[in-house]
Amino acid sequence: MRLILCAGSTRTASIDGISAAGANPTLLGHTPSADAEILTYGTPVRAPVVPVSPTGCPTPAVLTRAATEVLDLDVTVVDAGLAKPTAAPTVTVGALAGDDIRERDPVPTAPGAFAAARQFGRALPDDELLLAETVPGGTTTALGVLQAFGEDATVSSSFPENPLELKREVVREGLAASGLESGDCANDPHEAVRRMGDPVLAVVAGIAVGALETGTEVTLGGGTQLLTAGAVVRHAGVDDPLSLATTSFVAADPSTDIRAAARRLDLDLTVTDPGFSSADHVAMNRYTLGEAKEGVGLGGVLALADERDALAAVRDAIPAAYAAVVDEDDDGGLAPEPPEGERGP
Repeated sequence: MRLILCAGSTRTASIDGISAAGANPTLLGHTPSADAEILTYGTPVRAPVVPVSPTGCPTPAVLTRAATEVLDLDVTVVDAGLAKPTAAPTVTVGALAGDDIRERDPVPTAPGAFAAARQFGRALPDDELLLAETVPGGTTTALGVLQAFGEDATVSSSFPENPLELKREVVREGLAASGLESGDCANDPHEAVRRMGDPVLAVVAGIAVGALETGTEVTLGGGTQLLTAGAVVRHAGVDDPLSLATTSFVAADPSTDIRAAARRLDLDLTVTDPGFSSADHVAMNRYTLGEAKEGVGLGGVLALADERDALAAVRDAIPAAYAAVVDEDDDGGLAPEPPEGERGP
C-alpha cells in the first residue's frame, strides 16, 4: 500500500483562533512543509519549526512516521499548494496556496489541480492507496465546501474545544463574498472547492477519482477534512466504493458526527482506537485529552496497523519518533528560531 500525503496551505489558517497546527502563528505556513519532511525523513530538514499545538502536542506526522516505519509503507508527497518550500521530494500538480475563503475566489487553481491530480491517480501502479492531508485551517475550508454542497455535516477541530461558531461565521462570510448560498454548488465540486475550499481538497479528491477509475482501492485516511474530500468525489458523480479511516478521537468529538456523515456519503468508515490511554508519553497523552485528534493520515495508518495486529508496535515506536524531532532539553524543542529572512518584526 502507498501512503500519499497531500500537503498545502490556505490563508484561512491565519484567522485568529481557527487552527492549533503550530505553537507560533508566524510560522504556521511552514507546518505542511515540516509535516512532509517528518514523514519522509523522520525530522524537519528545511522547515524551521516542528509543528505543535500551543500546549505542546506534537503534529500527527510524528505518530504517522512511527507507523509507516513499523508497517514499511511507501510514501509519496504531493505539493498540493504549499506556501513554504519543503525538502521532501514532491509531485507537482499545479496547485497554489489558497487564499482566505472570505475572498471571492480563494482557490483559482482548484479545477486545474483536480484534473492533474486525477491524471496522476490514474497513472499510479498501486493496487491500494491511502490518501492523507496536511493543511492548517483545513477543517474550516472543509466546512465551507460542505455548506456549498448543502451537506448536513459539521467538522472536528485540532483544539480540545472546537471553535465551531467561529468557523461557521467565517463560512457565512465566505459564502456571501462568493455570492453563494448553502447548496448552490451541489454536484459542482470544482466551484465548491474554488470558492469555499482549499487546494488540498482538490488534489486529494482528484487523486481519488483517478485511482478509482482504474480499479484501485482507495482509503481516505483522516477525519472530517477527508470526509469532505469524499463529498467532493461523490458530488463529482463517482459512486465507486470508497473508504474513510479515522481515529477514535474524531469519532468521539461531540461537535461532529462523522459516522452519520459517512453513511450519507456512502463511505465505508473504519474507526480505530490506538490504545493511547494505556501509554505514558506526552505524544500520546495529549491525544487522549482531545488535542489534534487526526491528520497526516493517522487514522489510515492506525487502521492498517490494527488490521496487521501491530498497534502495540506502533505505540512502542512513537517515543523514538518523537525524540527524533523534539529536543526536550530546549523548551521541548517545539519552536526553534526561524532562519534569517523568515523572522517576523
